[in-house]
Amino acid sequence: MKIYKYGDNVDTDVIIPARYLNAPDEKSLASHCMEDIDASFASTVEAGDIVVGGGNFGCGSSREHAPLALKASGVKCVIAKSFARIFYRNAINIGFPILECPQAVDGVSAGDRVSVDFQSGAIVNQTTGQTFQAAPFPAFVNGIIENGGLLNSLKARGVAK
Repeated sequence: MKIYKYGDNVDTDVIIPARYLNAPDEKSLASHCMEDIDASFASTVEAGDIVVGGGNFGCGSSREHAPLALKASGVKCVIAKSFARIFYRNAINIGFPILECPQAVDGVSAGDRVSVDFQSGAIVNQTTGQTFQAAPFPAFVNGIIENGGLLNSLKARGVAK
C-alpha cells in the first residue's frame, strides 16, 4: 500500500469537485477523485492505498460524496491529524475507515508503504520501520465499518430492512 499525502484543510470540493456530484455511480465519482489537487490520483491509486492528510481533513460541505469517492477509488483508509466532524461521520456512515494520528502523519511520506491494523489502531511505516498508535474504533464502530456502513450494520442486526 502506498501513501498519497496532502496538507491541511483538504475540503470536500477538492476530494470530489462539485461539478461531478451528479455522477451516475460511485466509479464515476472515483474517476474524478482528488483531480483538482492531484491530477494523477485517479489514474494511479490502487486498491489498498492510503491517503494521509493534515488537520481538518474533509472540511467543507456535508455531502457523503467525498468519502464515497475515496472509498470507490480503492483507498483503504485516510489517516489525518484531524477530521472535519461531518466528514468523520459520513465516512463511518458509509463504512470507510479513518484514523486520527498526528504522529503518523508527520512520520510518513508520499510513496511510503504503510500497514494499518484497525482493531488495535497500529500504523506501521514499513518503509522506515516506525510504528504509530491511533486510537482504535470502539467495537460498535468497527461493526459499522466491517458491515460496509451504518445501514448495512443495522440490517445485519435486524433493526432495518
